[in-house]
Amino acid sequence: MFREEPNCSTCGRAIKGDELVYVKLRYPKRRGMTEIKAYLKNEGRFICEECFQNKNSKS
Repeated sequence: MFREEPNCSTCGRAIKGDELVYVKLRYPKRRGMTEIKAYLKNEGRFICEECFQNKNSKS
């Protein structure tokens, strides 16, 4: 997916290809985003499913 595997911003675990993740990011102002993977890597914060579920169950 990426050259370097992205890491979960909560626990720091490496995100593997084809794994379900949540990405927190600001909606882009510009139209026509073609390099979505690069945009996610540069602007997003990846959260693994386990950390996301734990965070939501505590709320």
